[in-house]
Amino acid sequence: MLHNVINSVPELARAEHIEALKEIVTPHLSDNLDRLCAIRGLRPFHDGTKLVGTAFTVKCRPGDNLYIYKALSMIQPGHVLVLEGGGHLDNALIGELILLYAKQRGCAGFIVDGAIRDVKAFAEDSLPCYALGNCHRGPYKNGPGALNVPVSVGGQVVNPGDIVVGDEDGIITFPQSQADKLIEAAHASAKKEQGIMAEINTGEHYQSWLGAVLSAQGLTFGEEKK
Repeated sequence: MLHNVINSVPELARAEHIEALKEIVTPHLSDNLDRLCAIRGLRPFHDGTKLVGTAFTVKCRPGDNLYIYKALSMIQPGHVLVLEGGGHLDNALIGELILLYAKQRGCAGFIVDGAIRDVKAFAEDSLPCYALGNCHRGPYKNGPGALNVPVSVGGQVVNPGDIVVGDEDGIITFPQSQADKLIEAAHASAKKEQGIMAEINTGEHYQSWLGAVLSAQGLTFGEEKK
C-alpha cells in the first residue's frame, strides 16, 4: 500500500523554462496539449499572481496534513506543493501559518485538492494558491501519507517534477521533457492570435480565420443561399 512513502525531492525545472512560462497564458499551453490536460474545479484564493514552478507532490489522508508538514521541511525554492486531499472539504489542509512558512522557504505556490482556511490571509498575499474550497475546521495530524508519488488533482494526474502553470484561466501541468516544444508552440499560438486580432480590428465583415473554420466543415460565411 502507498502509505508513509517519502521519495526524494524532485529536480527543479530549468530557470529559462520558468521565466519563459511566466509570459505564456494557460489557454495557449492547453491548446498545444490537445486540450486534454487540465486541473479542473479548483479556484484561486490569492491576489492573482501567476503561478509557475515544479511539482512537489503530497498524497494526504483526507482532512490530515501530517505529510504536508514533512513536505515543508524538504521543499526547495521553486517547488509547488501539489496536495491530493481526496476533494475533502470538511477540514482545511493548510492555513495562514503554513502560508507564511512556505513563503519563507521559497515555495512557488499551492495546488490543493481539498480545503484551506484563513482565506483573508491568502487573498491578501501574492503566493499563488488554488484550492477546491475552504473550511474553518483545521486538519488532523496523524497520517498516513506519501511524498513525491503520482497524485490526482482535479481530474489530472500530476507527477513529481512536473511543471505547474496557473493563471486566471486555470492550471496546467506537464512533464519537464515537453517544455521546449510546448513553449515554442505556445509562442506560435500567440503570434497567430495577434494576427487574428489585427484582422478583427479592420472592422471588415468577412474574416478569413472565421471563414476557414466554417468552410472546413462545409459551411459558408454569412447567410446561406437558397
